[in-house]
Amino acid sequence: MTYRSRWAPAAMAAGAALLVATAVIACGAQPEPDEGADTVRSLSATPSAARPTTEVPVNDGALPRRDSPIAPVKMTIEAIGVTATVVPTGVDPRTGDFDVPPSVDRVGWYRFGPGLDASAGSTVIAGHVDSASQGRGAFFRLRQLSDGDLITVTGDDGKHRRYTVVGREEYRKSRIPLDRYFARDGKPRLSLITCGGPFDQATRHYRDNIVVTAVPTLSGA
Repeated sequence: MTYRSRWAPAAMAAGAALLVATAVIACGAQPEPDEGADTVRSLSATPSAARPTTEVPVNDGALPRRDSPIAPVKMTIEAIGVTATVVPTGVDPRTGDFDVPPSVDRVGWYRFGPGLDASAGSTVIAGHVDSASQGRGAFFRLRQLSDGDLITVTGDDGKHRRYTVVGREEYRKSRIPLDRYFARDGKPRLSLITCGGPFDQATRHYRDNIVVTAVPTLSGA
């Protein structure tokens, strides 16, 4: 499955691998209803511009940020039994698609978007739902996540960051609002993407994409 956006050069191909017939039924049956659509939209809204000021700017004394963003290297989602390695990915130069890791037990972070240290925007991680040759993928049960479920992402700085699920949505691939999920503005958030919906035997692809949105969990929560 592919989808392209005028905002980004990437087209998502998460979970495009072929599927054995028995697993088709398991993935395609009884789709979960969407949750938190209004919340997700509010996260992507661009904040209003700050009022101009004539005050002298004050340096807070913090050390300069590192040049490269903090990359996610591991993800754990206890609610659906996921422990997966996260690898940086970009765009497949042959197809222009999002270059999801070929091993279905791994997931890919879109390295041209925000990292874990970003103060705004959507950090995108995509993965396969399954494969005919490899079986269930890391995101096989992604559609089962619900509001309040926790996600732990470890960065290449060694820190563990927790996120709370606030939304789960399903779109036809031709209708997914990529500008929202690949945005660099709005509140910081995590966007997890995989395949879903019925499996098209003719094209050997799923019809839809599942998107789970999570926000940083407040300290002590």
